[in-house]
Amino acid sequence: MELRRVHILVGGQVQGVGFRPFIYRLANELNLTGWVVNDARGVTIEVQGLPAGVEQFPRRLRAEPPPLAQIARCDATEMETIAGEKTFDIRPSEGGELADAQVTVDTAVCDDCLREMRDPADPRYRYAFINCTNCGPRYTIVNRIPYDRPNTTMADFVMCPLCAAEYADPSNRRFHAQPIACPACGPSVWLADSAGGSIECDDPIAAAAAMLEAGRIVAVKGLGGFHLACRADDQQTVLRLRSRKRRDAKPFALMVRDLAAAAEICELSPEARQLLAGHLRPIVLLPKLADARDRIAPAVAENLAGLGLMLPYTPLHQLLFDHIARPLVMTSANYADEPLVKDNDAAVAELAHLADALLLHNRRIERRLDDSVVQLTGLGSLSVIRRARGYAPQPTRLSAVVSGAPACHGAAAGEAGILAVGAELKSAVCLCRAGWAMLGEHVGDLKDGRTYRHFIDTIGHLEDLFEVRPEVIAADMHPQYLSSEYAARRARGELAGCPPGRLIRVQHHHAHAAACLAENDHHGEALAIVADGVGYGDDGAVWGCEVFRCDLAGYQRLAHLRYMRLPGGDKAAEETFRPALAGLYDALGDDCIHHPVIKRLGPDLETIRQTLDLLAAGVNCPQSSSLGRWFDAAAALAGIARANRFEAQAPMMLEAAIAPGVEDAYEFALDDRTTPMLIDLRPTVLALADDAASGTAQALIAAKFHNTVAAFLHASASLARDRTGLSVLALSGGCFTNRYLLARLVRLLQADSFTVLTHRTVPTNDACIALGQAVSAAARIAAGR
Repeated sequence: MELRRVHILVGGQVQGVGFRPFIYRLANELNLTGWVVNDARGVTIEVQGLPAGVEQFPRRLRAEPPPLAQIARCDATEMETIAGEKTFDIRPSEGGELADAQVTVDTAVCDDCLREMRDPADPRYRYAFINCTNCGPRYTIVNRIPYDRPNTTMADFVMCPLCAAEYADPSNRRFHAQPIACPACGPSVWLADSAGGSIECDDPIAAAAAMLEAGRIVAVKGLGGFHLACRADDQQTVLRLRSRKRRDAKPFALMVRDLAAAAEICELSPEARQLLAGHLRPIVLLPKLADARDRIAPAVAENLAGLGLMLPYTPLHQLLFDHIARPLVMTSANYADEPLVKDNDAAVAELAHLADALLLHNRRIERRLDDSVVQLTGLGSLSVIRRARGYAPQPTRLSAVVSGAPACHGAAAGEAGILAVGAELKSAVCLCRAGWAMLGEHVGDLKDGRTYRHFIDTIGHLEDLFEVRPEVIAADMHPQYLSSEYAARRARGELAGCPPGRLIRVQHHHAHAAACLAENDHHGEALAIVADGVGYGDDGAVWGCEVFRCDLAGYQRLAHLRYMRLPGGDKAAEETFRPALAGLYDALGDDCIHHPVIKRLGPDLETIRQTLDLLAAGVNCPQSSSLGRWFDAAAALAGIARANRFEAQAPMMLEAAIAPGVEDAYEFALDDRTTPMLIDLRPTVLALADDAASGTAQALIAAKFHNTVAAFLHASASLARDRTGLSVLALSGGCFTNRYLLARLVRLLQADSFTVLTHRTVPTNDACIALGQAVSAAARIAAGR
C-alpha cells in the first residue's frame, strides 16, 4: 500500500486558539497518523497516510480553521521517510527556535461558556473565570512563547481532576485551553473596601452591583487592569468620578448589558452591532440618540455627538450585569494621564481616593492592557483609534522588499531586529524582524513619569516575548521627544542591559505615510497626505499638513499649508484663540484687532494685544503648517470652543456641530509655482471670520470649513499627481479620525480616479508612528541607504 508523508509548518495566530485539537480531529477524520506540536515558529505537523487523505489535509486545514485562528502561512514539504506510527499524537510544546509564532489576542467569553456559566447544573455555574479554547485571556497572561500554561500566569493554579481531564481530552472544547479553571482550583473574586480590607458577603459581584446601584464608585479588576465603574445615568456620581480622577472633560467610556441596551442610547448600524457583539468587544464610538440624555448623564461626554460603548467581555462583567441593568461608566482606573493600574497591591495603594470599594481577583495580569477604541468611518469601514485589547500585538506582514533587510531577518533565537520607539503622545512601540512588524499596545503620553516607565517596561516585555535583541533603534527626528532621547541613549550603549546599536531617525510625517503603506502592503512609490497637530519637520518648523511623494524608505515634500506663526508655542494647542488670532494676523496684519470677530475669541483685549505683540516680534512663535491648529482656529472663530481641555476637543466639537447636507465651502489659494506648493488659507480665515461676525450659524460655518479642507486636500493631490504621474494616495494623521472629513475627501479622490489607502487596524493618529519608523528603517537598510 502506497503511503505519503508531509511536513507542514503553520504560522500566524495558531497558538491558544484550539488549533492542535482541530488538527488532531482532522487527521483522525482522514485516517492519518503523525503528530502536531506547538513551537516558537507556530505549529509544526507531520501527517502520513493514503495519498487522497494527505492531499486533502492541508487544503482543509486552510479552509476550516478554528474561529480565533489566523493562518499567515502554511508551508508543506513532501518527505521521503515513512514512519511506523499507528496513531496521530499531540506532542508537548517545544522551544528554543526563532520566536515566529504570533501571540493570540485576548477575546471575549464565548456563547458556549456563557450557557454553562448560567446553568445551575454545571460545575462552573456563575464562575467568573470560565473559558475554553475559543475565548478568554491570552496576551494579558502570557510571558513567553510558546503559549502553554507554564508560560502564563495560570501557572499559579494547579488543575483539579475535572479540569485536568478536560485539558487532556482532544474531543473536549477545553483541550489544551491554557487558562482552564473552575471554582475548585482556579482564581477567585472578593470585595474589599478602599483600604483593602475584605468585605464579608455571600456574593462579591452581587454586592459590588448593589454598591453601584447606590451611586458608589467601584474599582473592578478585569482582563488587562482595573476599571473605575459607576452609574452612567447619575450626573452627580459622574461628576464625583471626574473630580476624583482629575479628568476635567475627556469623555468616559460606557459598558452596557447587551445590544438592546446599546440601541436605547446610540444609533446602531449592522456593522456596529457586529463590532459590539463580536469576539474582540472594543469600545465603539457611535452617534448618540437625541433622547439619550434621559438615560446618560451629560457629564459623560459633554458637547459631543457620540458615545463610546462596549459590551461585557469577561465572565465577571457578564455576572455584574446580571445584577444591574443600567449603563455603567467603565473607565481606566488611574489618575488622568497615568498608566492603568493592574495589580491588587497597587490598586489598594493608588485607588483608595478614587474608589469606594474594590472588586478583586487573584489571577495575575502579566501586562496592562487598555480597552481598544474603534469607530466606523463615514465610508462604513473600520478605523482603530486606540490599539490595545483584542488588537495588540497582531503583527503586520512586511513586503519582501523590507523583510529582506539584514537587521530584520534571521533564523536563531535572539536574532537582530529593529526597535521603533514611536512618538511622545499616544505612544506605542514596534519590533520588526523576520518579515513581521509587531506593533505593541497603547502606552500613553510619555511626559508623565509613570507612563514613561511603563514605556520602558513595554519594550522589555515585547523583546522578551518575541526573543528579539534589536541592533537598530528607529526614532522620531524631534530632539526633545522622550522616546527619541531613550533611543539615542540606548544606541550609545548608555542603558544597562542594552547593547549599543545603530540609530535611524525617521521624520514624523514620513513615518505616518510609511505606516499606511505598510498596513496596505504597498511597497512602491505613492503620494501621501499627512495631516495632524504637530510633527518636527526637517527644516525645524512644526509640520502638520503635508503632501509627499514617498516610498517606505524616503520622501519628497510636494505641498504643505503655508506657514503661520503659533503664539505661545505649545499653548497654541490648548487655547484656541491663539491659532485663530495667528490666522487673522497672517491675513490682515495689525488691522486684525479691529475685526468684529475678535470679541468672540474669549480673552480680554489686553491679552489679545499682548498676543499680537508676540506675533509682530516673532517671539515664541514657531512656524507651523499644522492642519490641527487650523481646526482649533475655526472652532474658536465660530464660537464653538475656547480651549482644548483634552487633546482634539475643539476639533471634535467642530465636527459634532456640522449641519447636514451643506455643499458650500470657503475660498482658498493654492500656489503651484513653488516647490513645494503652498496651500494658502488667508482667504478662508477672512471669509470664516466674516461669517462668524455676521451671526452665521455655527453649524453652517463648521460644515463649510470641513468642506474647504476636503477641497484643498483634493486639489493638492491632483496637482501632485500631475507632477509625478502617481495615482495611489495614502492618508494618515490624527486629522483623519474626523469621520466627516475622511469620508468626503475619499469620495472626492475616488471620483477623480485615485486609489486611496487608509488605516484600518493600525491607528491613523500618532500610535502608528512606531510602525512607520520600523518599516522605514528596514527599507533603508534593505536599500543600502
